[in-house]
Amino acid sequence: MNDSADPNGHLAWFRNASPYIHAHRGRTFVLAFGGEAVEETDFTALIHDIALLARLGVRLVLVHGARPQIERRLATAGIEPHYHGGLRITAEADLPLVCEATGRVRYEIEATLSTGLPNTPMAGAGIRVTGGNYVTARPWGVHEGVDHQHTGVVRRVDGEAITGALDRGEIVLLSPLGYSATGEIFNLHAEDIATEVAVALRAEKLLFLMEEAGVTDEHGDVVSRLTPAGADSYFADDALSAEVGRHLASAATAVRRGVRRVHLVARGDGALLAELYTRDGTGTLVTAETYEGLRQARVEDVGGILDLIEPLEAEGALVRRSREQLELEIDHFIVIERDGTIIACAALYPQPDGVSAEVACVAVHDDYRGGGRGRQVLDWIEQHAAERGLQRVFVLSTRTMHWFRERGYEPGDVDTLPDERQALYNWQRNSKVFVKTLG
Repeated sequence: MNDSADPNGHLAWFRNASPYIHAHRGRTFVLAFGGEAVEETDFTALIHDIALLARLGVRLVLVHGARPQIERRLATAGIEPHYHGGLRITAEADLPLVCEATGRVRYEIEATLSTGLPNTPMAGAGIRVTGGNYVTARPWGVHEGVDHQHTGVVRRVDGEAITGALDRGEIVLLSPLGYSATGEIFNLHAEDIATEVAVALRAEKLLFLMEEAGVTDEHGDVVSRLTPAGADSYFADDALSAEVGRHLASAATAVRRGVRRVHLVARGDGALLAELYTRDGTGTLVTAETYEGLRQARVEDVGGILDLIEPLEAEGALVRRSREQLELEIDHFIVIERDGTIIACAALYPQPDGVSAEVACVAVHDDYRGGGRGRQVLDWIEQHAAERGLQRVFVLSTRTMHWFRERGYEPGDVDTLPDERQALYNWQRNSKVFVKTLG
């Protein structure tokens, strides 16, 4: 396909997103957003993106806040809000107004999710939304002598009931209210509900949608990835906004309690999809997934590399390498290790001409293909070659020619190889030559 057939890059984006579409299908995501989002002009666009996630097979739990709506409703009634330690005190007289404001937000979200006008992204969506008394709460209680009355905390989440609704193909919508065994209603933090629900469901992802793009460093750049310990370090200097601070604290808690990945993402138009369906994303990811990472290979990896490449060698897709050869050449290899298993590898062999290098032994375990790991190791190899001042890389392939073509490698012939590599060319194998200029 030439560029004129895809002038806006839509097809390229769709192809790049396809591994993530496959990976996210059937997974449970918990999305939390504040009441501010509902009042923004692009809220409809956000709902369209949420609907698209549902149509792509993502199991969704939405948790909404209602802070500005509650503030406004209390002000209209002439009631001054009271806080202690940054937490709202919900008096008995305030509770009906809190429920009213929260209900209005919920109805607006449900109404937007129910639209299905022709020529809109919601056309024919047929989304079913459900809710219920899924969250049991208890009083926050008396702190420093102050009774917070109907402000509460999550006591228990009915994960089985929520899972049943998700199994029926419904989106679960949860409001920032909880109910006690004695029939009382409590005003809860949406962040706390989202965290507890994600933990109870063992959700694949918890996403906090907020005004800012994520956690930023001292230069104002978004920090793309943090561990829980790394998140803790940001609380020391009080540089975070109140919203980011709340979400980051919840993210660290959720990851420590078993949620695999928590994303802090801007509410802007398209940011949610970009975070989930592109390799780099747009926000901050908090994860403890140190069990998978790309690194330089070590001698002790030889056995794992052999287990990975032997099936491909048997098929003729890769040149056979002995254990002894791998041990001698291990410094040329990089690997992706996941929970102690080598699931991908690649090698770079600089040539005597000083300007080129051979890319070799690019392999990904069958169970992990389609997740972008082949592209990840190739990108690292090319970047490493460029950092060494090399001008071009080449690959000899018998099976994966199109994969390399899609990544910028152009067909060449044996004469384009460095002299030393030409002398070692296996004419019986008859590999195709592909070359990529770096820079």
